[in-house]
Amino acid sequence: MPQPMEKLAALFAEMETAYETTARLLDFSCRGCLDNCCNSYFRHHTYIEWAYLRQGFAALPAERRDACMSRAEKYVLQAEQALARGERPEIMCPLNDAGRCGLYSHRMLICRLHGVPATMRFPNGQRRSFPGCFRCQEITGGRDNAPAMDRTLFFQRMLLLEREFTRAAGSLPRLKMNLAEMLLKPLPSGL
Repeated sequence: MPQPMEKLAALFAEMETAYETTARLLDFSCRGCLDNCCNSYFRHHTYIEWAYLRQGFAALPAERRDACMSRAEKYVLQAEQALARGERPEIMCPLNDAGRCGLYSHRMLICRLHGVPATMRFPNGQRRSFPGCFRCQEITGGRDNAPAMDRTLFFQRMLLLEREFTRAAGSLPRLKMNLAEMLLKPLPSGL
C-alpha cells in the first residue's frame, strides 16, 4: 500500500497534468514572462506538504541548503516588516535560484497550481473562480468562457492525505506558514 508521501507525489503529478492541459488550451506558458510568481506571498496549510518540502530540502547539497536557509531568515524578517506596515510582502522565495525553483520536484501545491484560471467548489456549495496570474489574465482578456482548471478534487484529496499523514501525531494546531518559515522551523514531533 502506498505511503502518504508516495500518494502526495502521485497527486502532484495529476495536478501538473491538469495544469498543463489548461495551459495548452489557453496557449499559456511562463516562458519569457517578466513577472515572477516566486515573489508572491503564499501561506501553506498542510503538514504533509511541509514534510515533503523538508524531505526534498534534506537531499540538497549542504552548500545550497545553507544559502537557502540564509535567504529564508532574511525573507521572514522582510515579510514581518512588510506585514507590520500593512503591506503584502513581495519577496523572492528563498528556494529561487537565478529565477528557477531550486526544489522544483518538491514545490508546494499552490506553486503547482498558480497561473492558469481555476475554479473551486466549497463544501457549502459556493463556487469561486480565480482568474490566473497577470500574464494569463492578459491572454484570456477577462473572457468568461476561458478554460479553467477545477481545483476542487485536488484540494479534497489533499485534505484526505493530510488527515492520513497527521493521524498518528494527534491534535496539531492549524497551520498557516510561509515557505521560509517551513524551512527554518522543525516539523512537530510525531510527523
